[in-house]
Amino acid sequence: MKKLFTTVLVSCLFTSAAYAGYVKGTVTRLIVRDDGLHYVHIDGQMKDRPACAQNHTYWMIKDENSAYGKSQYSMLLAAKASGKVVTVAGTGTCTRWKDGEDIEYVSMD
Repeated sequence: MKKLFTTVLVSCLFTSAAYAGYVKGTVTRLIVRDDGLHYVHIDGQMKDRPACAQNHTYWMIKDENSAYGKSQYSMLLAAKASGKVVTVAGTGTCTRWKDGEDIEYVSMD
């Protein structure tokens, strides 16, 4: 029984991770709207986007007023200016905007 529970738990963890998006590429466009919405377009092959973000190519900074949101924007801006490649991983959710996946992390390669 313990083995079965562990197997089910591990399966659930890996299944939920499969629905979070991922892209590696260069920043092609950064947008900041007057309502505070920050989003980015990355030139790269997107993978595993959640259903809410299947039809769009942008990624959303979930909370642009937080320390992590400001850091994400700063890193994306630096990558755009320098032409460096970034990796963006999503959360698998579209809470900031109905059809744009929230960014979990940004990494500059």
